[in-house]
Amino acid sequence: MRVADKLFVGKNVLHVQVFKKNDSRTTYNLVYRDGKNGPCFIKRFNVTGITRDREVDATQGKPGTKVLYFTANPNGEAEIIKVTLDSILLAKNPRKKIFLERDFAEISIKGRGSKGYLLTRDPVHRISLKSHGHSTLGGRKVWFDPDVRRLNFDEHGRLLGEFSDDDQVLVVLSNGDFYVTTFDPNNHFEDNILRIEKFKPEKVWTAVLYDADNDGYAYVKRFLMDATKRHQNYLGENPESRLVLLTDQTYPRIRVSFSEGDAHREPMDIEVEEFISVKSFKAKGKRLTTWHIGEIEELEPTRKDEGILPDEEAPQDEDLETEDGSQEAEDGSQEGEETSPQFKYNPATGELSLFGNEEV
Repeated sequence: MRVADKLFVGKNVLHVQVFKKNDSRTTYNLVYRDGKNGPCFIKRFNVTGITRDREVDATQGKPGTKVLYFTANPNGEAEIIKVTLDSILLAKNPRKKIFLERDFAEISIKGRGSKGYLLTRDPVHRISLKSHGHSTLGGRKVWFDPDVRRLNFDEHGRLLGEFSDDDQVLVVLSNGDFYVTTFDPNNHFEDNILRIEKFKPEKVWTAVLYDADNDGYAYVKRFLMDATKRHQNYLGENPESRLVLLTDQTYPRIRVSFSEGDAHREPMDIEVEEFISVKSFKAKGKRLTTWHIGEIEELEPTRKDEGILPDEEAPQDEDLETEDGSQEAEDGSQEGEETSPQFKYNPATGELSLFGNEEV
C-alpha cells in the first residue's frame, strides 16, 4: 500500500482509488496466504492515515506471501466468499471437504497491521464471491448537490437523510415523471428535478393538474408512488396536461378562485383528504369544478399528524373518475351535469358544507 501525488505503480495492481484521510467507512476485505506454504488468514481493516511515499504491507510481510482475495467497500459492505481447497487433499482423505464458506460480516474490523483470523491451514486452490453482502456500519448520510446534480457523502448541498443498504432515492421531475434509484454517488440526475428525497413507500402525495384529456378541467388526485426504476408519469400520457401543485402534506388544503363569468363566486376551500381518497397514480382523480378557475393555491393545513384519529366518517367520493376517463356519481348517475357543487368551509366545526347546484 502506498500514497503519493504521482507515481509508477508497476504491474499486478489490485486496487487504486483517491485516498481520503480519516475515512473510517471504507473497509477493505482481505484473504492472504502467510508465506509460500503457510496458512491463510482473513481480515477486515480501514486505512485512516498513511505516510506519503512510504510502502506499508497489509500482510505480515513474509517471503512468498500472496493475496488470494481483496475487495474495497466504501460503505463497509461484507460479502460471503466460497473457498475451494486444493484437490490434492482428496488423495490423502477422500472424505475431506474441499469447499468452505466464510462471511466477512463475522470478521471484526481492525487496523491494517493486524494479523487477521485463521481461515484454513490447508492449501487453497481459489476463492470466489458467493454473494454480495450489506453494510455492517449502519446508515450513511447522503447529500444532494444541485450545482453538479450528484449525490455525495461530503456534506455538499442538501441533506437527504441517512440511508441504509436497501434504501432508495425518489426523483420527481417537473414533467410528471418519477422513478427511484440507488444512492450511488456516481449517479447523475436530470436538470428538471422537482423533488428529490429518500423514498418512503407509505407517503401519500397530492397533485392538482389541468387534464388535457378532459377539456383542460382541473383535477385533484391522491396517490402513492411506486418503487420502480422505470420512468412513470402521474400526470397521464397526454403531454399537454399541466401540473398546478404537488404536495406531500398529510392533510392538504387548497383554495380555488374563480374568474371570467364566475368571478362573482366566493373562493372554494377544499380539505383534499376528505374530498378524495388515495388511489393509484394512474387514476384520473376527481374534478374540482366546471366553473372558470382563476387561481389554485395551497393553504396551510388546519390539522396535524399528531393526535388525529382515523377519519371513519369521511364523505364518500363523488364523481370519481377511473383510468378510462369514465365518471360515476355516488347515486350511479353519469357525468353530464353542467354545473359544479359548491363547497364551503366552516372554521367553527372544521367541516365542509355541501350545497346543491344552485348558484350562491
